[in-house]
Amino acid sequence: MSIIEEAVRKTAEQHQRLTSSEPLHNRSRIRRVTPAPAPVIDTSQVRQFQRVSLDPNLMEQNRILPRISDQAALRAYKILRTRVLRRLEANQWRSFAVTGVTAGEGKTLTAINLAMALAQDVNTWVFLVDLDLQRPKVAQYLGISGLSGEKGLSDYLLGDASLESITYTPNIDRLSIIPNFQPVSQSSELLSSPRMLELLRSLENEAPRRVILFDMPPVLASDDVLAFGPQLDGLLLVVGEGATSRDSLRSAKEVLAEMNLLGVVLNRSADRDDNAYYSYAQAPRA
Repeated sequence: MSIIEEAVRKTAEQHQRLTSSEPLHNRSRIRRVTPAPAPVIDTSQVRQFQRVSLDPNLMEQNRILPRISDQAALRAYKILRTRVLRRLEANQWRSFAVTGVTAGEGKTLTAINLAMALAQDVNTWVFLVDLDLQRPKVAQYLGISGLSGEKGLSDYLLGDASLESITYTPNIDRLSIIPNFQPVSQSSELLSSPRMLELLRSLENEAPRRVILFDMPPVLASDDVLAFGPQLDGLLLVVGEGATSRDSLRSAKEVLAEMNLLGVVLNRSADRDDNAYYSYAQAPRA
């Protein structure tokens, strides 16, 4: 027997003795591997944009996190956040748009509350961008319009503002907002302009790395989603129970056929479960 064979034999015998002397409950126990800790984010790298205070009364009136008292709604948004984060991480995606099929399905409220829920995760930093250029609503929902000398996304796209002058940091950790105060025509042309691409690259290079969430117009309302789609990693589609027809949904499916669909959010569903331990993975009524 060679030296190597003898060493292998002795090692096997030693392993057998150890396992046979070990209690049965220890031998059958699953060895758990401690996951690596999340990387520590250097907060000194975080750029501070213009500070703005959101209107808590308006947020409560509009049912916006964290001013929601409906526990089922809170759970639904947390479930939606977790599912979205898993899809983003699995595909190494960073930017996505929230859109609807037609008007009135609650896509802006879903976008805002999802951004808030994402920012509540201690490892997630978020940019919320109002990219509904013809009917901007994010600033109105949050009560940040009417600021002195306010600048928004349309000002930047038209060359009248810088990134720093259109980005606002509210009193919510890890969240920054780029609102739009003035509707503009020729929106799809602006979304595919060099100025828009410049903004997107600046947001992608911001430290720490952030999830970039765009509130976009409904798919069937304009060609904006088609025009900007190539710049997005994915899309989250909002449909309203009783508001979205099957024909409209089929048409939207055809439009989005070549895009990465993160999922579909059922909004305004009458089917609710208020049990303390269970909830539906859908957006609440809005």
